Amino acid sequence: MTDRPFKPIRSLTGRVRRPPRPPLSPPGTSLAVERIGDRVSMVDSAVYLAGDRVASPDTLADTYRSLREHDGSIAWIGLYRPDQHELGSLAEEFDLHELAVEDAIVAHQRPKLERYDDTLFVVLRAAHYDDAREEVSFGEVHVFLGPDFVVTVRHSESPDLSGVRRRLESDPELLALGPEAILYAILDRVVDGYLPVVAGLENDIDEIETEVFGSDPHVSRRIYELSREVIEFQRATRPLATVLDDLVAGFEKYGTDEELQRYLRDVEDHLTQVIERVHGFRQLLRDILTVNATLVAQRQNEEMRALSEASIEQNDDVKRISAWAAILFAPTLVGTVYGMNFDHMPELHWAGGYPFALVLMLLVSVTLWGVFKKRRWI
Repeated sequence: MTDRPFKPIRSLTGRVRRPPRPPLSPPGTSLAVERIGDRVSMVDSAVYLAGDRVASPDTLADTYRSLREHDGSIAWIGLYRPDQHELGSLAEEFDLHELAVEDAIVAHQRPKLERYDDTLFVVLRAAHYDDAREEVSFGEVHVFLGPDFVVTVRHSESPDLSGVRRRLESDPELLALGPEAILYAILDRVVDGYLPVVAGLENDIDEIETEVFGSDPHVSRRIYELSREVIEFQRATRPLATVLDDLVAGFEKYGTDEELQRYLRDVEDHLTQVIERVHGFRQLLRDILTVNATLVAQRQNEEMRALSEASIEQNDDVKRISAWAAILFAPTLVGTVYGMNFDHMPELHWAGGYPFALVLMLLVSVTLWGVFKKRRWI
């Protein structure tokens, strides 16, 4: 097998293509490559020449060989949750920086763009809206971009890059623009995936507004959960704006195809719209939460007012009952005293005792009635 002749081609990385690599060791001498060949984390691997797919290797070792055999070709290797042995083989073959490889293994990175010599390392966070659960799920994809290779590392089902590969393969002219075209297509797929999420969040906010004014007792929890999703969505989109700014500047600096520059600026415009709408969602949710708290406070005040009015009415009833009980108790007390029939009671044989007792009962009752009436107990 002969080495590929070296042909300088300037790319977004700012460096010319590296000289030919030394030939691979015979099969069986590289434990990393043999181990990789047994794994299924390589979703797809292809070698492209002038926009056409010229090889579909089954292993990384075959990909390396095919890349050497076709002068001026590029390789796109798609991996799903690879281990350190696989990424170690890629790092050795494509001179990937150990820090970037470590980030790709650990995952859980924020969107960023880093340059290591002639290799770019891009981290993207995709988003997917689940209509059934009305939740937003997030995925992560890492992209290594070199002069003649693209390595994509996914740690979740989203984003599905098979559609991106089919799109590029159906447009050889775009794919022929090199690794930058593949990076653009991946970015376009990730940003386009944000639009259904924006629509889903907007629909959820509309439903929450209805629930807030419908006095739904569970709406506060839903507002909080949706606010968390919006914040997480912001963390996925806002840093990506910086990544795109740097890429646009790089496209211009290194004279990348003008049509590809326009495509990337279009992706940047779409992302800006998404970021603005998500920022509006966060402000709107904050306002909705404030309105909901105000409405809850108003309902609590109305309930407290109703309880207070009921308590006041009960107090008035107790006062009236107590007043009439006291008025009736006074003549009862007088009658009880004069009804004891003791032999030595002074008034027992008095001719005016009966009228006196009646007058006394009436006088006490009228006096008590006047007192309670003055105090508005009756």
